[in-house]
Parts: sequence; C-alpha cells; structure tokens
Amino acid sequence: MLENLENDFPEHQPRPAGAPQALAGIRVVDFTHFIAGPFATMILADMGADVIKVETPGRGDDFRQYPPVHPDLAQGAPFLWANRNKRSIALDLKSPEGLAVARELVATADVVTENFSTGVMERFGLDYDSCRKLNPKLIYCSVSAYGREGAFADRLGFDPIAQAESGFVSMNGYADREGVRALSPVMDISTAMMACNAILGALVARERSGQGQAIEVALFDNALLMTGYATLQHVFSGQEPQRHGNTSPDTCPSGVFQASDCAFYINSGNNKIFQRLMAQVIERPDLAEAPQYATGAARSQRREELFAILGEAFAQQPWSHWQARMRAAGVPSGQLRSVGEAMRSPEARERRLVTRIPHPTVGWVPNMALPIRYSRTPVADPVAAPTVGQHTAEVLRETLGYDAARIARLAEAGAFGGVPHAAHETAIS
Repeated sequence: MLENLENDFPEHQPRPAGAPQALAGIRVVDFTHFIAGPFATMILADMGADVIKVETPGRGDDFRQYPPVHPDLAQGAPFLWANRNKRSIALDLKSPEGLAVARELVATADVVTENFSTGVMERFGLDYDSCRKLNPKLIYCSVSAYGREGAFADRLGFDPIAQAESGFVSMNGYADREGVRALSPVMDISTAMMACNAILGALVARERSGQGQAIEVALFDNALLMTGYATLQHVFSGQEPQRHGNTSPDTCPSGVFQASDCAFYINSGNNKIFQRLMAQVIERPDLAEAPQYATGAARSQRREELFAILGEAFAQQPWSHWQARMRAAGVPSGQLRSVGEAMRSPEARERRLVTRIPHPTVGWVPNMALPIRYSRTPVADPVAAPTVGQHTAEVLRETLGYDAARIARLAEAGAFGGVPHAAHETAIS
C-alpha cells in the first residue's frame, strides 16, 4: 500500500537535541474518541504533553476502523492522522479493577479530556465533580455535541450534522441547487482547536491561581461560529447568505479562472489588488482606472463582464505565465489542486508539511505536520499512533508504579478486557 510512495515524501527531520518542549511535564488522561477530542489531545502531545489514551480493550477507538485500513496495521489512515505521539492503555471501565486504574491515572493528571455522550462519565464516576475530589487542581475538558446541560444535552452529534444545523451547509455550493457539506471535517477540527486553546488557557490560569477548572466546548457552538461573519451580516441586513459557488459576494473579481492548461483562483480583496491585476498582470491600465470599476460594490454589479474580460485574457497563456506575473504584482492567486497534488506541491515540500516517519510494522507511515513553528520549544518528533493498549504495562509501571505481579493480577481480573491471561501478557508486554 505504501511501497511505491516512499520517494513522494521526505524523511522527517528531528528537532534539535535537548530543545525544551512547551508542555513537557504535563500529563493528559484522554478518554476521547473519533476526531474532535483526539485531535485536540494530539496537538497537546505534539507540544510535549504526555497523553495517555484510554481505550476499550480489543477494538479501541472506533475511529481506528475508518478507511482505508492498512492490512498490516489493523487501523486506518484517519486514526494515524489524529493520534500520533500518544500512549494507549486498554482499560475495561465496566470492570471495578479497570475503573480503579482509571481513577488512579486521573489522580496523577494535569488534564482530563472526554467526549462521551452526556451522562456516561457520571455513570463511571469519572465526571468533573468526582475527579476533582481525587485531584483538586485538575483541568477537565468535555467536548460535547450541544452542551452538557439544557434541553439538548442528550443529543448526539457528528461533524456533518453540525454543518447542517449551524447554517454552514446553506452557505456553500451553487445557487441553483441544494447546499453542500464540506467533505473535510471542518467542525471537528475547529472544535479540537478550540478545545486545545481552552486547555492551554486553563493551564495558564492554574499557573497563576493554583486552581483547576472544568471546560466545555460544544460542537454546535463552534459550528455556528464557523459560519464566520455571515451571522452579523444577517443581523445587519436581515438577509440570509446566498450560495455563490466559487465567487465571492464581498469582493470582485474573486473566483476561478482558466489558464490555457489549468484552473486557478484569484482573490481581489481590495481596490489596489484589482488595480494591480488589471494594470500589471493583464496589461489593461485603462480598466484599472475606469470609474465603473472603482469600488468593490461597482465591480460586483459588473461581475459577468469583468469575468469575461479576464477569462479571455487568461485563456491565452499557461498557468506558469500568469503565476509569475501575479506573484510579481502581489495579486493573491493559486492553482486549483487535488489533495494529492497539494501534498506533493513545492510549497508543501518547502515547509516539510508531509513527511514519512518510522513505523515498527510497515517500515514507515506518512505524517502531517502541525502548522505551528516554535523558535525555542519545537514540537515533538512525531511517533506513529499506537495500537490498542500498546503502552498499558509501560504506563502502569512508569506512571503508577505497579510491579509485574500487580499487573498480572489486574489482567486476571479483567481490567484490561475479558481475554485469557496469556493473551493479556502478549497485549501488554
């Protein structure tokens, strides 16, 4: 599956030896699954936190099975994308012994994260009020669909539902057909970023006050925010946002154009960019200074004629010609690429955004870097996502001080799942 792609991506370049990490010494006990929670904790792990991912024995996080699943990994590419730099411990929280281990881990943690359905952590006795009795300085982050309290606390939520109910879908696509969802899980990813920001803020607050706190981030709340300034535009105008396809309702000419060999996007965000586009790129200074095109509103009213003028000009030369001219003129533009093209683009290679990292089973796996560059505390070198329970024995020994006999007794009691003891020895060794 990966054999023919090795030359596509460079090897990861290790961080400087001995460089500090921003969150070194911070421990996160992570009960989250799917995307919004795990992606948040992965950012914390990249910053140097010790993230202990608590998983159901056997199947683990259901996100492991999202396709395509590598036959030698028994987990899919999406899981690898969201779970690097973590340690996995397999605990049966329905067993008294497994739950007791989880509570001991919580007592050692700086941060606990969870995104179960409302009420699940309470039934386990792992809700915030219970956990802060074990650890008064704990920061406890809940990621939910519609909040933990109120009339909608029982509702389940996934990214496409949040896109639909927030109005986000209604804004995207073309005017002559139904709105479309973003295929990328933009609500999950942005919710993860919000959760990470909230945790970092709470860590700073605890440093100053000595006190922990509960944090809540709801997918729907974040999704409404992700509709951008359309919310306040609606309040001011009383109008619902309309679908404009690849053109912008706010700036003109902004949209997709065709060079002689491919499509590209231009964003004329202000009058000066428009003037440079016309005068320096297509060499029409007369249009740059024409009064009928002097403002964004005036240009929007003449969008079709402007697009026709530009379309005729751009069709005469290849993208390489126009790219060089627009770059020199300071006109924001970019080629329409597929995901595969973007990953292998000169820009991605220059920034080393996609690299390959070692993997003990398949040799190497691709890795997507965070868009964060610290000068003094570079992010951690990426370690591929763990298998279910890969670090159970390690965590119990190093974090809780358990010896081999105690770990064996816990395995026998079913703390790590209801499989025979011999299998447990294999799973947690």
